[in-house]
Amino acid sequence: MTVGLVIQNLNLKPGGCIRVQGEVAADPKSFTMNLGKDENNLNLHFNPRFKLYGDVRKLIFNSRKAGAWETELRDSVFPLEPGSIIEVCVSFDEAELTTKLPDGHIFKFPNRHNVDVINYLEIHGDLKLKCLMFE
Repeated sequence: MTVGLVIQNLNLKPGGCIRVQGEVAADPKSFTMNLGKDENNLNLHFNPRFKLYGDVRKLIFNSRKAGAWETELRDSVFPLEPGSIIEVCVSFDEAELTTKLPDGHIFKFPNRHNVDVINYLEIHGDLKLKCLMFE
């Protein structure tokens, strides 16, 4: 796995938002955004799979606790296109993490670990980062 970006000590509180703008590769397999306490404790693993592990055009959402993956959720709505410029915004509160995708698609994922601060962000894969904002 090639890591493109890792940020630690974010101190993102409930109500805050991480906005990522980037360009999807012309022939992508997948990209990943991980948010949480650290690489072994993730509140959100967001993994759009264009064609990877037998998945074609699937959104994968999961969490990780003490290095162990938890139950993954999938969304068959796939508003991402190869070669496109996209914006993904992730916000959270005590109950859930909300991922806003292109074309107004919204996916809500439970805050399984009841985390009240996000300190870790990792982005890698077939997405060329253009802009990263914390709101």
